[in-house]
Amino acid sequence: MMSTVDDTISIGELAKEFDITARAIRFYEEQGLLHPIRNGQQRIYYAKDRIRLTLILRGKRLGFSLAEIKNVFALYDINPNSTAQLEKMLILTEQKRAILEQQLTDIHTVLSELNDVEMRCREELQGLSQSVIGE
Repeated sequence: MMSTVDDTISIGELAKEFDITARAIRFYEEQGLLHPIRNGQQRIYYAKDRIRLTLILRGKRLGFSLAEIKNVFALYDINPNSTAQLEKMLILTEQKRAILEQQLTDIHTVLSELNDVEMRCREELQGLSQSVIGE
C-alpha cells in the first residue's frame, strides 16, 4: 500500500520524536539504513523509516553494530517473511548474550577483588591506628 502525504514526516520531526539529532539520522541514511525520498534538498520520511529508526536505536541499545543491523535489514528487504532473517537475529542475540554474560562474570570478579582490597586496606588502617594509640 502506498503511503499518503499525511504519513510523511520531516527529518526535524523525526529527530524530535526520537530525541536524536538530524545529523544522526543523516548518518544512518549514509550508512544505507534509512532511505528517505528526496524532494530537492528536503528529505521525506515515511512510516517504514520510523519503524527502521526504532529498530536501529533498539539494536544499538542491545549492542548490535550498524553493520549487523544493516545485514538484518538486507535479509528483510530480500524477503520480509525470511527465516534467514530470524535465524540471523537468533545467532546475533546468542552472541550478544554470551558477551554480556562474560562481561557480567568479569564484573563480579573485579567487584570481589575490590572488596578484598578494601577489606585489607581497612584492616591495615585499623592495625595502624591501634598501634598509634598503643604508643
